Amino acid sequence: MANHDAWNTFSAISAAYHAATHNAIAVTARRSQRVSETIITRAPTRIDFGGGWTDVPPYSDEMGGFVCNLAIARYATVTVERPSISTRGHEQIPATGTSADRSIAEAAARRFGMTDARINVQSDFPLGAGLGGSSAAGVATVAALAAARDEVMQPSEIAELSRAIEIGDLGVPGGRQDHYAAAYGGALGLRFSAAGVEVSRIPLGAELRAELEQRCIVIYTGKSRISGETIEAVLGAYRNRESRVLEALDRMRATAESMAEALAARDVDALADLVAEQWRHQRSLHPAIPTPLIDEIIAQGAAAGAMGAKALGASGGGCVLLIAKRGRSDEVREAVAHLGELLPFTVAERGVERCR
Repeated sequence: MANHDAWNTFSAISAAYHAATHNAIAVTARRSQRVSETIITRAPTRIDFGGGWTDVPPYSDEMGGFVCNLAIARYATVTVERPSISTRGHEQIPATGTSADRSIAEAAARRFGMTDARINVQSDFPLGAGLGGSSAAGVATVAALAAARDEVMQPSEIAELSRAIEIGDLGVPGGRQDHYAAAYGGALGLRFSAAGVEVSRIPLGAELRAELEQRCIVIYTGKSRISGETIEAVLGAYRNRESRVLEALDRMRATAESMAEALAARDVDALADLVAEQWRHQRSLHPAIPTPLIDEIIAQGAAAGAMGAKALGASGGGCVLLIAKRGRSDEVREAVAHLGELLPFTVAERGVERCR
């Protein structure tokens, strides 16, 4: 297992420091340039290796949270078109896309004072897959609207505004990690506290990226996860100081910290073992988190050579991640393929970006 010195290989950036010093990302138009009438952006989804409940207040503010995740090239793509000045009206133009994506896009348009914009949201991942898809849609929408208004926003600012829209405007419960994964891309160690978010990039060389893409298997169960209800139930147990939930969250945070060390040390075997430990704690949070199908996928995967597995996102459905032993990936895929839809992916090294 990697030791704590592995953290020295990280590029640790606090969100506040990043906003003050880092160059603006490519999705935004520079103020001296003419703003295009049609703007297209895309933002990646993510695999949450661990810690995915500890980024949710009040736990993250009171106890401090930590998440280790990996952005993947399954994207939410947003197109923003502004009508000519002569045809602009006062009523909001409905967005197009799934119901959830439309709500996010329309709320973001109101925030930017751009209700006359035509917004379309498309995705290449299943709805409710537990991959942070709604947050990716929010991040891509915020970036596109910022570009349309010729505003320069940093990744952390985009992530925070996307979350504020989802939580404050739409009342959807959740944490911060999905928004940061979509905004920054790559492998991240994210530390959460009442003071803010510290973003640590975990460098991935070509060899490690290829190994993760080969050994990490994502399968969609065909059932949408129950994120909102499950989150509220777990938060209620935390507020009531139920020892089972308190201990599980503390262990999930510690395990996620060890995952970041394992990735920094390029130790996928250690990462797989930690994923298995993470799932033991995660499933103990609430009875709705594991399902018979999730358990069956994990059991058959383990029999075929998976070292570790867990449900992604809040769970109760969605996707399952399995990490195969070296050289056993094909066997694991074959063993679980009949239980759901395999979702091949590559690592998304870049976060939200402008495509046009």
